[in-house]
Amino acid sequence: MSQPDHVTALDLPIPERHQLPEDVQKYFGKCDEKLGMVPNVLKAYSQNLAQFEVFTRFYNELMFGDSELTPLEREMIAVVVSSNNHCYYCLTAHGAAVREYSEDPQLGELMVMNYRVAELEPRQRAMLDFAHKLTTSPAAINEADRQTLRDAGFSERGIWDIANIAGFYNMTNRVASAVDMQPNPEYHSRFR
Repeated sequence: MSQPDHVTALDLPIPERHQLPEDVQKYFGKCDEKLGMVPNVLKAYSQNLAQFEVFTRFYNELMFGDSELTPLEREMIAVVVSSNNHCYYCLTAHGAAVREYSEDPQLGELMVMNYRVAELEPRQRAMLDFAHKLTTSPAAINEADRQTLRDAGFSERGIWDIANIAGFYNMTNRVASAVDMQPNPEYHSRFR
């Protein structure tokens, strides 16, 4: 196997499932039900239950909470940010999600490699250009960038959501890269 066989390169005290509190076991059960696995990022965070709770609550709100952004658009942001940051974990996991939500394996691959070559709606292109710039040159974001999003049809709340999702994945990319977090092998073949 070409991928390392670990959750992270750190020797963290990741508990066995039966050692976790009942609510976390239940959460993992929902992951098994919906995904057929427990993502390694959740296993890694389970070694610090306070961080696990904050991480999962924020992730779920950003990715599934009320927003004008579709689930596909949220995943597209995750992939564009992760592509810029060369985050193997997030490119693998969120690339699979783009393939799933779009029902288009080629779009998933294009997003991972270079979103600029994908045929996207102007709204999505503006959103991803903003996420890209926020990732590569955050200090260069200015009112013209926000206005471009408004002109593409995003509300102030939509812009807030784009910024928060891009910011979240910049953080998680850095953590995953720092600890050599590995994606679950199942992600590689999903929705192709």
